[in-house]
Amino acid sequence: MLTPPSLSQEAIAQCLADEYGLHAIYAEFLPLGADVNSAVFRVHAPNGSTYFLKLRRGDFTPTAVFIPLFLHHEQSIDAVMTALPTTGGQPSAQRLGFDWMLYPFFNGDNGFKRPLSNAQWIALGATLSAVHHTRLHEAMQEGIPRESYSHHWREGVRRYQRRFINGVAGDDIVRRFLAFWEAHDEEIDTVVYRSEQLASILLERSLPLVLCHSDIHAGNVLVGDNDSLCVIDWDTLILAPKERDLMFIGGGVGNVWNQPQEEALFYKGYGPADIDSMALAYYRYERITKDVLEICDQIFDASASLEDREEGLRQMANQFLPNDVVAIAHRSYEAIT
Repeated sequence: MLTPPSLSQEAIAQCLADEYGLHAIYAEFLPLGADVNSAVFRVHAPNGSTYFLKLRRGDFTPTAVFIPLFLHHEQSIDAVMTALPTTGGQPSAQRLGFDWMLYPFFNGDNGFKRPLSNAQWIALGATLSAVHHTRLHEAMQEGIPRESYSHHWREGVRRYQRRFINGVAGDDIVRRFLAFWEAHDEEIDTVVYRSEQLASILLERSLPLVLCHSDIHAGNVLVGDNDSLCVIDWDTLILAPKERDLMFIGGGVGNVWNQPQEEALFYKGYGPADIDSMALAYYRYERITKDVLEICDQIFDASASLEDREEGLRQMANQFLPNDVVAIAHRSYEAIT
């Protein structure tokens, strides 16, 4: 969310006092991320302590906070960031239409702003390997979705394609978006078609399912001094083939993480990995399809801010840059055909 939610400083301070015992704080809004359902703040306490507050509305699931706690404390995966408990011992709170999660503030930047060092790439590989090798008992698995190769994203993009054929009126952002879409219509159609083609093949196979973060792009990896590293934002956990996560390594999301030497360092930490090339290509195309649908929704959302809609337009265009996600997905597909 690039614009702050309609919550006053007083309302935020009262909630943090009630739920976390923090008093006289100041919450500084941080315009970070493309998720319009999440808002984040840097919270300053009078004693000099700093916290990271995340507010999420909509499809929040408790596994997003309980599973990281399990990974960090029970599986000793130190790089997994965990929420601080409320005064009632809960990892999150529900107030004012949002789920509230409070974290220690990590001193550093995300992977979009700060390249990972060699040691951090190795550490990220080891962290993701540990997550993928985690065994969850049945009760913990019940709250986690399983990969179904759903047609949801593909059908959503096709609905917009049919809508655009009939003509759509709108403001300047809509006009610029439609001009870009028209210039790239055939390639967008190829992305959706290949995603569907590969999904139909993978549905007939039985790839092993592991615990996946499923959104482990550079924005969800924090890097700091002394080779410190932290993985955040576990909202989209899923049981899926490991390629669901591995597609980000070398996948070029945000036009980073697209260098062979980075992949080599990552897999040095990850260890032996029998990668299914078809699943890798599928997940890269499916990610683009998902992003295209979410950007369409954002562009045509009358309640979205101008800043969020402009950001959506920028992200749409960037996906088609050289060595960005579309070009890399095509290379992945060509490697299996």
